[in-house]
Amino acid sequence: MKKNIFLYLFVFVSLILLYSLVNGNKIQNANEADINKLKAEVKSLKDSVQKGELRLLDMQYFSLENNDDALAYYDHLNLELPTRYIEDKLLETNERKGDNPLIPYEGMESDFKINKIKVMNHRWIVADFSDGQFWGDLIIKYELKDDLSTDFTLLDHLLYTRSN
Repeated sequence: MKKNIFLYLFVFVSLILLYSLVNGNKIQNANEADINKLKAEVKSLKDSVQKGELRLLDMQYFSLENNDDALAYYDHLNLELPTRYIEDKLLETNERKGDNPLIPYEGMESDFKINKIKVMNHRWIVADFSDGQFWGDLIIKYELKDDLSTDFTLLDHLLYTRSN
């Protein structure tokens, strides 16, 4: 009888060990597959980040902050952020009642106001304007004088047509 108990116990333990071994291999294979999948995803994300950084550098090419030659025009003014100063001066033109004087259109839904501004260099600005329903773009020439006053001159404009 003792012999049979040891035999049953040995078979039972053997089955448990066999089950553990097979199950452990399956878990290990699944974990390796997950790791490989995550490695591929990380590589893909790194490539996406690199492409995004290159695209950002391309977008910043026409920017006053990245143009040392254009920034040299403002060294004598001791402005810490000339781009921010110029943008603020342009946004001040929105404070007048009615349409912005630089926008050659009359607002249809409300008054046309400048929304977004991109200071290209020490002479040109690209701006977006809208009245809430209609929108367009402006190319503006500006001059920042030694007394920190700013003159803006509209060079070209575009009002987008609504497509229904």
